[in-house]
Amino acid sequence: MPVRQTYQFEGVRGVKVGRLNQGINTQFIVYRIGDTVIDTGPSNQWRYVKGFLDSQPVSQLLLTHHHEDHSGNADRIAKQYGLTPKAPKLAQVKLSNGYKTPLMQKIVWGSPRPVDTQALKETEFLSNGEKIIPVHTPGHAKDLTCFYLPQKAYFFSGDLFISRKLKLLRSDENLQQILDSIDKVLTLDFNILFCPHGGIQEKGKRVLKEKRDNIYQTCEVAQKYQKQGLSLEAITEKVLGPEDMIAKISGGNFSKRNLIREALSIPL
Repeated sequence: MPVRQTYQFEGVRGVKVGRLNQGINTQFIVYRIGDTVIDTGPSNQWRYVKGFLDSQPVSQLLLTHHHEDHSGNADRIAKQYGLTPKAPKLAQVKLSNGYKTPLMQKIVWGSPRPVDTQALKETEFLSNGEKIIPVHTPGHAKDLTCFYLPQKAYFFSGDLFISRKLKLLRSDENLQQILDSIDKVLTLDFNILFCPHGGIQEKGKRVLKEKRDNIYQTCEVAQKYQKQGLSLEAITEKVLGPEDMIAKISGGNFSKRNLIREALSIPL
């Protein structure tokens, strides 16, 4: 599948790739700012990612977390450009040893390729000396780490944002941690949010706050039905509607039920 879209915002460029065209979760945007690349895209899209990266030199690769759409080409980029990727310390073992992925994720993204990395420091830098501050934001994954560029008021959000409204959740995601991570990020002074799934958001803090508020709204409605004695399945259907095909295909790993189960545990 060819490149689906290209992006340009000031000094940041991006390319959207993806085997499937079934919404933002099946596509991925690789961003670069100068010679620094943030995340890699999935391994089954290497041909198009390489074409994008070859357009100018690459000297640094930063990974937000270990998931295969974010790290799938890290080994190829390391070998192609003679560098060692930088990753959250919590991600390093999985990145170096490899890990099993569900069949659906293999179909969408391909299999991860083991890669050796060096741990992110408290502060990293662009080649022009501007600071990059790694911000640990667990919830979607234990190792998820976003990147804040204070001098530009940029925020590279990994999988913290994705969209204004959550519709489903992975079985291993922690909704309370997601909310805590959003609150942490909202204390930062940034304007532009770069999401690898949802694109460039020029009102970054506003859309991230909208996501937080929408999560709490879902929690309030779900807990109202819980007080009425409805079952988890009934609450899920009332709040979010019937499960989509993705829940069946993934064996429940991605589902609305997961989101409502977590929503029922959030203190209000």
